[in-house]
Amino acid sequence: MRIKICGITKPEQAQKIAQIGATALGFICVERSPRYVTPSQIKEILSQLSIPIDTIGVFANAEIVKIEQIVRETGLSGVQLHGSESKEFCQQLRQILPTNTEIIKAFRIKTPESLVATDSYTDYVDTLLLDAYHPQMLGGTGQTINWQDLRQFNPTLPWMLAGGLNPDNISDALTQLKLDGIDLSSGVEKSPGDKDLDLVARLFEHISQYQ
Repeated sequence: MRIKICGITKPEQAQKIAQIGATALGFICVERSPRYVTPSQIKEILSQLSIPIDTIGVFANAEIVKIEQIVRETGLSGVQLHGSESKEFCQQLRQILPTNTEIIKAFRIKTPESLVATDSYTDYVDTLLLDAYHPQMLGGTGQTINWQDLRQFNPTLPWMLAGGLNPDNISDALTQLKLDGIDLSSGVEKSPGDKDLDLVARLFEHISQYQ
């Protein structure tokens, strides 16, 4: 199962989280976010990683040329689109990004009907991510989706669950849902961008029972 820890800001924490067992690290490229990191910071963090791992830049309604520039400058292996990007946007982005760059499209799920929007993207992205809806914030809210609404969710692409996951509820999520991965940020933090490595270790202790 894929395990992505998002909102990484510190090189030493990135290295330790990779050692503990994460399969992907997420870097927030949205300037208004309290977890925002510059391309230079991303490069510095990646230069100190000694373990092969997916590295994902998180964008929200950014221009295609800006996304491409940051990916090429930093060497990120993938991008996560967390805004209202259209499938046509995703198609154009695919054509301009380096070959084999993963595209993850995030959807904020408010009602079961919100899941319908994922159908039209399956030909244009590699992975789907379901996050909790919040009227002002795009992610890192600590709020969960109603998991009951996701029990029948069975897309043709791999999908990841985000939104309010933490060491205390991860077992329930993995028991109830058939998913391909999880994405955590605030659930393993002391404060925005400052990860709590003890919480990360606890998270992996619980996950190990399902692998």
